[in-house]
Amino acid sequence: MPYRQFLDRIRRLFDGPSEHLDLIADSLAQGRLKQPVKPMSDYELAQAIREFQGLPPTTSAIEKLSSHLANDDD
Repeated sequence: MPYRQFLDRIRRLFDGPSEHLDLIADSLAQGRLKQPVKPMSDYELAQAIREFQGLPPTTSAIEKLSSHLANDDD
């Protein structure tokens, strides 16, 4: 799916505008954050986003989210 569709899916997990969401959008647009290779359930994606929201909106937080999205073992 195009990254914008994936971003729309992520947006539904946020209550409104946020620095975290802006960071995800920018990272997807710039290719620093990739969509999961294997499909994730809404529950799995929500879990990853909750964990991400618990961190300051930084590059290292995006790297952790990216790792979580790419990890098949979670």
